[in-house]
Amino acid sequence: MRSLPVFLAAAAALSAPAQPKRPLLAYVGTYSSPQGPEGSRGNGQGIYLFQIDPSNGNLSQRELIPNGANPACLALDPSKTHLYSANETATFEGASSGSVSAYSIDRSTGHLTLLNTVSSQGAGPAHLSVHPAGKHVLVANYAGGTIAVLPIRPDGSLGPATDVKKDAGDVSRTRAATAPPGSFALSGHDRPHAHMIQADPSGKLVLSTDLGLDRIFIWRFDPEKGTLTANNPASVSLPPGDGPRHFAFHPNARWMYSLQEESSTLVKFDYDAANGTLTPKQTVSSLPPGFQGTDYTSEVMVAADGRFVYAANRLHDGISLFSVGPSGELTYVAEEWTRGDYPRSFNIDPTGSFFYTCNQRGDAIATFRIDPRTGRLSFTGQYTGIGTPSSIVFLDLR
Repeated sequence: MRSLPVFLAAAAALSAPAQPKRPLLAYVGTYSSPQGPEGSRGNGQGIYLFQIDPSNGNLSQRELIPNGANPACLALDPSKTHLYSANETATFEGASSGSVSAYSIDRSTGHLTLLNTVSSQGAGPAHLSVHPAGKHVLVANYAGGTIAVLPIRPDGSLGPATDVKKDAGDVSRTRAATAPPGSFALSGHDRPHAHMIQADPSGKLVLSTDLGLDRIFIWRFDPEKGTLTANNPASVSLPPGDGPRHFAFHPNARWMYSLQEESSTLVKFDYDAANGTLTPKQTVSSLPPGFQGTDYTSEVMVAADGRFVYAANRLHDGISLFSVGPSGELTYVAEEWTRGDYPRSFNIDPTGSFFYTCNQRGDAIATFRIDPRTGRLSFTGQYTGIGTPSSIVFLDLR
C-alpha cells in the first residue's frame, strides 16, 4: 500500500498541467545589404528564427531579427546561450572593416537580443567560429585577407580584438590544373583572401584557409591571452589555383577534409594534433564522375557518426555524398540536386534526420530527409522562401 506522501505526490503530478514541449529551432543568416554577394543585392532582412517540425523537418518562421549588414555567417557558443554573426560588409563606421555582432538567446523562446557589435578587423568577414572553450570568437575576413581573435566577455558581448594576423605569401593567378575539363572557375586569386577559421577539436590549435594563397595556415592558440602563434610547420599548400575554402574534421580528430573552391576537389589529410601537421593522403573530385564545365564549391561537412562526408557544388547545384573508409578515404556514392540555385551552405539538424541547403540565388532553403543507413538525401517537398540565405544553425531546446 502506498504511503500518503507518495500518493499525494502522484496525484499532484497527474493533476498538474502538461508542460509544453520545447522546440527545435533554427537561425538563418542572410545577405541583407545593397552590397550583397558577388556584387548583387542582398534580399534578406537579417537573422530569421524558425521552428522545426520534428515529423517532417518543415520550417515555420517565428521571428525576424533585423540586421542590414549581411549577417551571412552564424555561430553558437558551446553553451548555446549566445549567437554571433559575421556581418559581411566592407565598411564599419568609416573604416575598411566588417563587423561581428553578439546576441544573447532567450532559452525559453529563442529570441535574440543584440548585445554589441565590434570591428572584425578586416573587410568582408566571410566566416566565424567560437573556440571550444567558449571564450573567444575567431573570424576570417575574406576581402581584408586577415584573421582576428575577439574575446567574449562574461555577459557574452565581444571585446576588441586581442590578435590580428595578415595573410601573406605568393598569389597564384592561374586556373586550377586539377579543375574539371572545360572549367573557367577563377575567383579570389588577385590577393590574399582568408576564407575560414576554426579551432581543431582539442582547441590547442587553430586552422585558417586562404583561398588566394592556396594555403591552410596552422596556429598555436594561447587561451589566456587570446593570441595566435605560427605553428612549425606554419602552413600546408594546395596546388596552385585550387583555392581552399572550407574544411571539416572527422569525429575521431585524426582526419580532416579540405574543400577547394576553384578545383572542385576534396583533399583528405591525416592530422597530427600533437605537432599540428597535415599530411595529404587523397584527392577526389567533389563532383559526379564525368562532370565537365565550371563549378564553385561551398560547404563540406562530416556526418556526426563519421560514416559520410557531404560537399556542396555551386553552379552545378548539387550535394555530393561520399562514404568514409577505414583509413578516412573517400568513395563517391551519389549526388542530390539542391532544388535551388547556388547552395551557399548547408547543415544537418541535431537529430541527424534532416538536411537543409541555403540556396542563395534561389531565395529559398530546401529540406531533405537523410537515410540513416545509406546517408542519401531525399527531398521532402518543402521550400522555405527567404531572401539570399547563407547559413543555418540549430538550437535544440527540447
